Amino acid sequence: MQAEHQPPAAPAGTPPTAAVTLPRKPKGSRPQNAQKPAQIHYPFWFGGSASSMAACVRLQTRTGDMPKSMSGTFVHIVKHNGIRGLYNGLSASLLRQLTYSTTRFGIYEELKTRFAPPRRSDSGQPAKPPSFALLIAMASASGFIGGFAGNPADVLNVRMQHDASLPAAERRNYAHALDGLLRMAREEGLGSWFRGVVPNSARAAAMTASQLASYDVFKRTLISLTPMQDSLSTHFSASFLAGIVAATVTSPIDVIKTRIMSAQSSLGLPQLLGEIYAAEGLRWMFKGWVPSFLRLGPQTICTFLFLETHRKVYRKVKSLETTTDL
Repeated sequence: MQAEHQPPAAPAGTPPTAAVTLPRKPKGSRPQNAQKPAQIHYPFWFGGSASSMAACVRLQTRTGDMPKSMSGTFVHIVKHNGIRGLYNGLSASLLRQLTYSTTRFGIYEELKTRFAPPRRSDSGQPAKPPSFALLIAMASASGFIGGFAGNPADVLNVRMQHDASLPAAERRNYAHALDGLLRMAREEGLGSWFRGVVPNSARAAAMTASQLASYDVFKRTLISLTPMQDSLSTHFSASFLAGIVAATVTSPIDVIKTRIMSAQSSLGLPQLLGEIYAAEGLRWMFKGWVPSFLRLGPQTICTFLFLETHRKVYRKVKSLETTTDL
């Protein structure tokens, strides 16, 4: 009988070799030490740029003898001040947005990146987004700081827009924003830049919390609970709802500010609130809500649409993965 062919024997002292089968890596799997997607860090100035674009369209301050309609006011300004009259104070308005909005948007986005980044869990699913309470806290702090940063331009903006309604002898006639700031400091001292800074910053905190935080929550909710995607229609809807919230939250503050400024006697805030409530009930909180929304609504919508356009272009230029910025 023919002997079977056997493989050559291993030399003496050589350990037996075991067959090793390497596990096959699933197709498309990510190495364990690979870096996971991180939140996109947008430039700090995006908010100020978007807000400046939104500020280029506005309605002038209306005096008592002006028409009450928007079209009538438009015709009145053009008739008495020319086309340039529609943009009285525009340089101050832009300066306000470049200081106030750049600060509040920039700090808010930075805080979201540092303290509530949407990191992914080990399972590959998105982690729980920041809570509404955390967003409000971060937006309030950002708005309060932004109020301080933008107060000089805010005072100047009010003066330049109101200048056209004053008699010719009482007008300040600032040539532009820089001229106005320099004249305020020279004629009234640097303290004039910070008139009303505390209440103005408190309003800025309420505005930012109601505007920025609500926009993020509305955008997140629309994408999560509806068929809507991260698109123009979603951005418009979320910003429209954010404008409603902002007008509702700031309306009572604006009413109180107006009553205090127009009061003949120096009543304290508790006494003033008591008198208003006794005369008008809770309805006083929403007097002027419609004009407030007509001013805030379009501005909020334009601001966020411009902001989302900034982000989209930035991602395209940088070839970054498209993500939902929440």
